[in-house]
Amino acid sequence: MAKKESSQKVEGGKSIQNRKARYDYELIDKYEAGIALVGSEVKSVWLGRVNMADAYCELREGELWILNLDIEPYEYASIKKPERRRNRKLLLHRHELDLIDRRSREKGFTIVPTAMYF
Repeated sequence: MAKKESSQKVEGGKSIQNRKARYDYELIDKYEAGIALVGSEVKSVWLGRVNMADAYCELREGELWILNLDIEPYEYASIKKPERRRNRKLLLHRHELDLIDRRSREKGFTIVPTAMYF
């Protein structure tokens, strides 16, 4: 007997693109970094409920942070929901952070996120 196919559509695993950054900036280097998320933010990212239009990155005390990244709160989350636009730490190797730091100090260079995926 054949198995019945599920009528539910599986969401998630979507790639979120910042097309505005590709239009507004000339991309010189690309780096792939992890991001420190808390609680229900993981589910929201998995569902693709992220807006990267105003996001940018900044080096603070030897660590790279992403600012203004809008992650919509997960509707089925429990009591504590994190802020939508809180600062989130990006996870990179030390040598990559040093190189990004040197490059970002040059005149006219900005660190902008271009894509996010699960």
